[in-house]
Amino acid sequence: MLRLFNLILNRLEEIIVIVLMAVATVITFLAVCHRYMSGYEIPYLQDWLLSLNFAWAQELCIYLFVWMAKFGAAYGVRTGIHVGIDVVINRLKARARYCCILFSMGAGALFTGCIGFMGAKFVWGLSQTSSVSPDLEIPVWIVYLAIPLGSFLMCYRFLQVAWGFARTGELPHHDASHVEGLEDEVNKDTASDKPHGKEENRS
Repeated sequence: MLRLFNLILNRLEEIIVIVLMAVATVITFLAVCHRYMSGYEIPYLQDWLLSLNFAWAQELCIYLFVWMAKFGAAYGVRTGIHVGIDVVINRLKARARYCCILFSMGAGALFTGCIGFMGAKFVWGLSQTSSVSPDLEIPVWIVYLAIPLGSFLMCYRFLQVAWGFARTGELPHHDASHVEGLEDEVNKDTASDKPHGKEENRS
């Protein structure tokens, strides 16, 4: 059951980050095109572009990047892509290294858990007000909801990595040169290049 939950959570986490990044990129591109194309005195086109209101684009992109950063940080903990200096840790004896890594994971879980708890209290307080964002005019508690959600998810990832390390002694490691699916293609090409055996001579 937990394995299925983690699998669904992993896919949901990745989808959220990808969708937010894609939407922010498209909106930024359209806003820049609108800004520059509006400066050209092209009949009808300029009037139509000036009639479009893109004042909300910058605000929305900021919110999208905030949400993307919070969920991306949790993804980074799960996959081990966060930058860390482990020169001293790797020089320690096995037992000391084991304890230091578990302590750091526990500290990360405690910190993000506290941020998530305080963020939840802050969002709850905002939800009792009528505050809205300047341009989009959406309730601000929806915007700040990224803090508790992202922080609690990151806390869970710290605990997940710590549990995995306690059981196996291994940490998630990201290889920048790794391309997913490339090994399968290489294996297929290698298999196709191998001779299938000599054909029997027929007289």
